[in-house]
Amino acid sequence: MPLLVNGARVDLARPTGDMIRAHPHLEEKAKLLRSQPAQIVEPKGLLYVQQREFAVTTPKDGSVSILGSDDATTCHIVVLRHTGSGATCLTHCDGSDTEAEVALIMSSVKSFSSSTGCGRLEVHLVGGFNDDRQLSQKLTNQLLRAFDLQPEDVHLVTFCVTELNDREEQDIHFPIIYGIAVNVKTAEIFPATFPEKGPDEDLRSAHVLTGAPLTNIYDAKTEQLRIGPYFWGPFPHVDFWLEQDDAQILQNLSTSPLAEPPHFVSHIRSTLTFLKEHPFPSRSLFPDRKPRIYKKNEEGLWEQVCSDKI
Repeated sequence: MPLLVNGARVDLARPTGDMIRAHPHLEEKAKLLRSQPAQIVEPKGLLYVQQREFAVTTPKDGSVSILGSDDATTCHIVVLRHTGSGATCLTHCDGSDTEAEVALIMSSVKSFSSSTGCGRLEVHLVGGFNDDRQLSQKLTNQLLRAFDLQPEDVHLVTFCVTELNDREEQDIHFPIIYGIAVNVKTAEIFPATFPEKGPDEDLRSAHVLTGAPLTNIYDAKTEQLRIGPYFWGPFPHVDFWLEQDDAQILQNLSTSPLAEPPHFVSHIRSTLTFLKEHPFPSRSLFPDRKPRIYKKNEEGLWEQVCSDKI
């Protein structure tokens, strides 16, 4: 069954501008979201989701109350929620395999909602801007089509993407919202920034840079963050990239060099250094082929647990 807005099927043969004009409440909701200042989300109770990761949980979760992601330029952050079970999934999509990714997050939310008689699936899309290469527009269209292909009805509730998330400054376009969070208990979605991005940040970024598929990082039943095991070979030309100046890295390793947050280059350098230090993670990081497992401690922060204790 299709993607719906106010109970009517979205006509994907028409430009997204037509859809916005046909459903002005979507634009009003986007304006409201854009007008909110980004809240700083502290690590307590937070599960941070990187690019090409997803996590799903429910209001019953005793460890995680907030799912969030940021640093999205042409990427889109997707929140899918079942109103009956409260099962909520957040993912950070970059257009690598959108149809497969949407099918994956649909099944993850449905797995927590199968015994719930009432409720509906609602989707919230945030991110992108009017970038020169129109990558944001392409990803917006891919996501709309992918949700429209699902066997269940999916209700589009928030649509703050591409032209609805764009600002212009001296003829240069930027996203207005770079990151969002969702409160799993209350379903509130708000612009957000995250001083702490959780454990194994470089490892998780390296997994993406080496071409990883969308990966589930959280087991809501055990309330455990599970990273890996991840495997890759030596990263091509890693020494060459580490020798380049900031401008070269920005120009060649970003989809939108003029719109990146200020820490983009330092983040990429850190990830490349990690890849250089770990050319064979099967030896240095995952010799036992087991994931690195974290649970929230009494302070609400991630703490690694030994796999033999599980």
